[in-house]
Order: sequence, then C-alpha cells, then structure tokens
Amino acid sequence: MNNPITEQAFLSQYNIHDFDVPLCTVDMTIFTVQDEQLKVLLVKRAQHPAMGQWALPGGFIDLENDTTIDDTAVRKLRQKTGVQTPYLEQVATVGNRLRDPRGWSLTVLYFALISSQGIELANDASSMEVVWMPYTKACDLSLAFDHHQLLEQSYQRLRSKVLYTSLPIHLMPTTFTLPRLQKTYEIILGAPLQKKSFRKRILDANIIEETGDKEPGVTRPAALYRAKAEHGLHVFPRTLEGVNCTP
Repeated sequence: MNNPITEQAFLSQYNIHDFDVPLCTVDMTIFTVQDEQLKVLLVKRAQHPAMGQWALPGGFIDLENDTTIDDTAVRKLRQKTGVQTPYLEQVATVGNRLRDPRGWSLTVLYFALISSQGIELANDASSMEVVWMPYTKACDLSLAFDHHQLLEQSYQRLRSKVLYTSLPIHLMPTTFTLPRLQKTYEIILGAPLQKKSFRKRILDANIIEETGDKEPGVTRPAALYRAKAEHGLHVFPRTLEGVNCTP
C-alpha cells in the first residue's frame, strides 16, 4: 500500500486527545504487622470526590516524571511512608465507567509490604489523616470509590502467596526471631502453625542467617536472624500444611 506520509511525520502530527482517554491512577494497599495485627495504610481524603472518606493511598500518574507504572507506585509509597525499597507487587488492573464519578477510570493496583518499625507517616494536601488501620476494621468501613474491593483483592493475593512463599520476611524489622516470623505468618493466615516444621521449612530454605546476637530483655532469649542480602522472594516446593486455603 502506497502511503506518502512517514511514521515520523504521522507521529509529529498525532494528538493523543483526538480520542477520549480514561482517568488513570495507581492505588496502593500497604500492609504491615503491628500490635499483633495485620494493618493497612489508609488516608482520609481532603478533596472531592469522596472528601472525608477513608481510602487506599494512590494518585494519578505523573506524565513528566514517572517513566513506568512502577515509578508511580514507588513515588506514592515514598510520599506516605518514606520507604523507598519495599516489597512491591502489581495485583490487578481495574477499570470501568462507574468506579469514579469524574468519569471513565482505570487503576493499577499494587500491594506493598513494609516493617512498621521506624516509619513516620506523612500526609499532604490530598489527605486529612494517614493511619495504620487493622485490616479487619478497614473491611468494615465504607471506603471511597471501589477501594473495599481493591483491599480485598490485595489481601487475598497476599494470603494465598504466604502459603507457599517467604513474603512475610518483608514485614519484619532488620533483625527478628524465628518465633516472631512464625507469628507474622500466623497473623496473616489466621491460623496456627506447627513450630518444628515451620522452623525446618525456613532454615532449610537458606534465606535467613543468624546475627550472632540474642533477643534482648527476655529471660530465655531466642537467636536473632536477618534476611540474607540476596533474598527477594523464595518459593517453597510445598504449601504450608494444615491451613485452610480460604479464610
């Protein structure tokens, strides 16, 4: 087919606004374990729409500064928590004409796992408050937009992966004990685990190492461990036994 215009010329004349484009955002489900509970970061919106309602943190893509969707997620997480290198995973892309009253909208949903130790939450002009909310309490709130569904999707992804991966290590402080790591698994799963088999599972995976120190301030101190420097996400050959796959 004879086409007199080059691709370069075509692109130089192309206007992205010749076609309608949806609102495009990133929403973040940021989990931590604090006070023996799984908690999620929520913000109280300071702007319309849904002003005054609790919501997941997130925002629009910065077309000038965000090269990728991941950049947007990392930027939003850093703005709220100061954390720059968490465990971050894309969960889903959700879009329809009903989820946002401003118009046809799609969002890319992520979850992040961070230790709450040393975290100072920060709010900006878009939020009145920023809090760690117990996950069970957050589920009972009337969250903005479709964020209740997004929160549930994120939790289901987290819980299913905890059954066969080392994800909870990313919720731990720099050093931790094996009992504390086991407790973190149990908090997420909502079920007890057998101590001996859990210990063997973790140590055989060779993903943590002893620091040489003991847990301070207790009568019978347990050994302190840390994640190995190269640890990212370990997939175990078998899922955890004795845990119902549906909460």
